Amino acid sequence: MDPRVNNYISKSEKWPKELERLRMICLSCGLTEEFKWDQPCYTFQQRNVVILGELKDHCALSFFKGALLYDAEGILLKPGEHTQSGRWIKFSNVQQIVEMEPILKAYIYEAIEVEKAGLKVMLKTTEDFIVPEEFQNKLDAIPALSTAFYALTPGRQRAYLLHFAAPKQSKTREARVEKYIPQILSGKGLLDDYLQEGKFKKINNHKKTT
Repeated sequence: MDPRVNNYISKSEKWPKELERLRMICLSCGLTEEFKWDQPCYTFQQRNVVILGELKDHCALSFFKGALLYDAEGILLKPGEHTQSGRWIKFSNVQQIVEMEPILKAYIYEAIEVEKAGLKVMLKTTEDFIVPEEFQNKLDAIPALSTAFYALTPGRQRAYLLHFAAPKQSKTREARVEKYIPQILSGKGLLDDYLQEGKFKKINNHKKTT
């Protein structure tokens, strides 16, 4: 048991009992307890299996490769619309966890078997994502922008494409593209400035408390 997890749970204002129960379930399945990304993380032979987290209205047990689980009970949810690999189960009270404990253990054991088998989620590549017309027009018109964009890592490219494609109105998409052209030309990803200045962590913490 990692003392940093003790500290994390003890500081939880809303979910200490729920997190502790989930922790015990993970440990009972033979996983190793670690502390990654400021959250309790449980691994099998140094490979991430599940992680615990808390938000305003729930706490969650998240499976790193949940997309590969059979999900016989139909309880796994995507954390976000574009999430490819991870899946989570959300809880709002201890009783839910107690009642689901046998199922949760079965899912964790299945996740361990996924790691033993060395299975990997087939993630979409950048080529699988639509390039919004507003952005494609800029790439065609500004060769330096095209060069800079395709020099970014695939993850950074996908983040921009998703961000640019999200608005329904073309005018809004154009505004987003214009805003981030200087950042792309400078070789930065969508969130690089936030990460460098420590703002991203503050934003996430704010979301948890608002």
